[in-house]
Amino acid sequence: MRKVVIGSDHGGVGLKDQLVAMLRDSYEVVDLGTQGTTPIDYPKIARQVALEVVKSSPGTSGILVCGSGIGVSISANKVKGIRCALVHDAYTARMSRQHNDANVIALGERVTGVEVAKEAVKIFLETPFEGGRHANRVALITDIECSGC
Repeated sequence: MRKVVIGSDHGGVGLKDQLVAMLRDSYEVVDLGTQGTTPIDYPKIARQVALEVVKSSPGTSGILVCGSGIGVSISANKVKGIRCALVHDAYTARMSRQHNDANVIALGERVTGVEVAKEAVKIFLETPFEGGRHANRVALITDIECSGC
């Protein structure tokens, strides 16, 4: 069963919990929290999810949720090997996979409706990377990763 790692801060926990419930029957879901609305620092959750995706078997995907999706996406992209896309709908979820080979998506609970988010997640998880002309671009993105540049 394919593994999906998911996490949120307090601003995204409601949507995260609904996504976990949707995914449990079809995926091995690793929920790294948070589990309540007590304020927490989103970079910590984003880092945990990103590191778990990187260390897991190929094909593992990550989902991050905060109020806007912006903070967790920026944070996750600091981890080498992560291509996290901030998505708002089915189209951006599809493009994140087809053209960018994203392995993590970020969503904003305060800006994306629950049903739109569910559809985006389904499409993200079901859409393959197209490769071809996009493979070179993803390689160029990977080349940007560095330590201490």
